[in-house]
Amino acid sequence: MKERLEALKAEALQELAQVTSQQQLAEMRIKYLGKKGPLTEILRGMGSLSAEERPIIGQVANEVRGAIEAVIESKQEEYQKAETEARLRAETIDVTLPGRPSPIGATHPINKVIQQIEDIFIGMGYTVAEGPEVEQDYYNFEALNLPKNHPARDMQDSFYITEEILMRTQTSPVQVRTMEKMKGEVPVKIICPGKVYRRDDDDATHSHMFTQIEGLVIDRNIRMSDLKGTLLQFVRELFGHHTQIRLRPSFFPFTEPSVEVDVTCAMCKGSGCRVCKQSGWLEILGAGMVHPNVLEKGGYDPEEYSGFAFGMGVERVAMLKYDIEDIRHFYTNDLRFLKQFAHL
Repeated sequence: MKERLEALKAEALQELAQVTSQQQLAEMRIKYLGKKGPLTEILRGMGSLSAEERPIIGQVANEVRGAIEAVIESKQEEYQKAETEARLRAETIDVTLPGRPSPIGATHPINKVIQQIEDIFIGMGYTVAEGPEVEQDYYNFEALNLPKNHPARDMQDSFYITEEILMRTQTSPVQVRTMEKMKGEVPVKIICPGKVYRRDDDDATHSHMFTQIEGLVIDRNIRMSDLKGTLLQFVRELFGHHTQIRLRPSFFPFTEPSVEVDVTCAMCKGSGCRVCKQSGWLEILGAGMVHPNVLEKGGYDPEEYSGFAFGMGVERVAMLKYDIEDIRHFYTNDLRFLKQFAHL
């Protein structure tokens, strides 16, 4: 049996010397050291040996196993080292190469205009208020002097979820919620930016979802002249100090009197061009004195308090400010368009 062990050792070492891959090495380990290998079979036959032979054969068997395992482990280390070196060579980085530029995002033009408008009004002492986009009919219409079946509701074709819940068509509900929260205290001086939703067909100037910013001021002795002065200061900060405004009579259910506000065309400075259709003026927002019914529903005595409100579409302002002809550019995620505003 000792001779068989020595012959097995010689055979194993000879075959291991010819191994050229980790796969072959694993096969050799199973062949000679596995449960069905020749070494295991020899050890199972030790039961037929005498008591004197068993320790001798056992020691030889352990030496053979140790010799085979040593060669296998040595080759395993060699293969692992070679594999690591090959991977390092493949992953070598040339630190002298210039870095690949990573594209950096920029503020979306709509958000940029919102931030500019917020900064202007915060500088005039306003605070920013927010409210839910999924709104109750009461806040979106009734509290704003548009009761059920009011014909002016047809001006805003709405996305209703239930009979009393809808996607808000304007940010004016935030004004009502703010008045309720203030519980009759003054002054109220807020702007309300946010998304609004109407069932419009999307085209160059309309979108079913767009952004509005509305403003509300309530206090004692608020007059139309305060509204005009506020809006004049705002448009001059936004479009330049040469800008003038023009107020035209209009109708909104929640303000009385109501006006449409035009600004001198930013392209031609009022001389007339294709953008303003040769008029020298561009419509920018609607405004007016808060209707007494709205004040009353908000918890304010219209005999003691007055206020003004205004609202503008941010996309409209951005289109005028940056001379953009199609509102859909804001929502198509065209990087060629968006990159133009990265450094403005």
